[in-house]
Amino acid sequence: MDKRRIGTTALEVTEISFGGAAIGGLYRACPREAAMETLQTAWEAGLRYFDTAPFYGFGLSERRTGDFLRYKPRDSYVLSTKVGRLFRPVPEDQVPDHSYVDPLPFALDYDYSYDGIMRSVEFSYARLGLNRIDILFVHDIGTYTHGVEKTKLHFRQLMDGGLKALEELKSSGVISAYGLGVNEVQICLDVLREAPLDCILLASRYSLLDRSAEAELLPLCRQRQTSLIIGGVFNSGILATGPVHGAHFDYVPATPDILERVGAMEKIADEGGYPLAAAALQFPLHEPVVASVLTGTAKPANLTRNLDLFDVKVPQTEFARYAPYTIVQKLG
Repeated sequence: MDKRRIGTTALEVTEISFGGAAIGGLYRACPREAAMETLQTAWEAGLRYFDTAPFYGFGLSERRTGDFLRYKPRDSYVLSTKVGRLFRPVPEDQVPDHSYVDPLPFALDYDYSYDGIMRSVEFSYARLGLNRIDILFVHDIGTYTHGVEKTKLHFRQLMDGGLKALEELKSSGVISAYGLGVNEVQICLDVLREAPLDCILLASRYSLLDRSAEAELLPLCRQRQTSLIIGGVFNSGILATGPVHGAHFDYVPATPDILERVGAMEKIADEGGYPLAAAALQFPLHEPVVASVLTGTAKPANLTRNLDLFDVKVPQTEFARYAPYTIVQKLG
């Protein structure tokens, strides 16, 4: 599988990568056996970049990812996880609901400070059972998660100490790269204008349907030599299912406007003789600043189906036909 470089680092990742939220039980339970089988399917297909996070199942995804990778040759894969949340044990009846089914028994606190990031890394090493993490992403910092006032506090924590921690970890060789892992554009612009980042894991904002990253973030990433890793290419499912009853966009039921736009997109795909989902998966990789596209599931059959879609021929000229039906999420 082809690889692309992360920023100006020596790190290279496969163009298709594995996202670990689903094997942490996102929306539905994921037995350990299914998680391991799905990871093995990814490995056999040639995926060599694996992304996880403490938040995914409150440590469950990290444990499973580490268990799977532990006996693989260390230089044969790239691993990323995230910082910004710290976990503390709580009774079973006090485990918060963040859409993970059967998570580990912890509650979370946000901390983007120097000490918070250093502690987060130590805990991740323990959960992973591995001795090296390649990329660290600052997770879910921004108004989408925290609202305006708390974002101001977290932003200052990151600027005043958190980035120093990440730079120390990189300069000492503990990690090879760092950046943000978010699903909003404005916080990427705010941080990138003040500090260099090797990469940004951006979910749902550079897709066939949602082009919010196109106007300002993509040019800034090119200028700063910051790579993008793109997640959420189906925008919560609607670009995979089409505008069916109950289709979701941006984590909620799709509005009539979104259903109409996707309906028009589906007609374009039908005319071109390829599935809309194939165009959605392939679209980000036509942008050189994009290093990888994440695909995440807890079912081997679903993963295989998605990987097969990358082999469907979608001419690059097709993507311009979708432009009239795209949206741009309001920044801020």
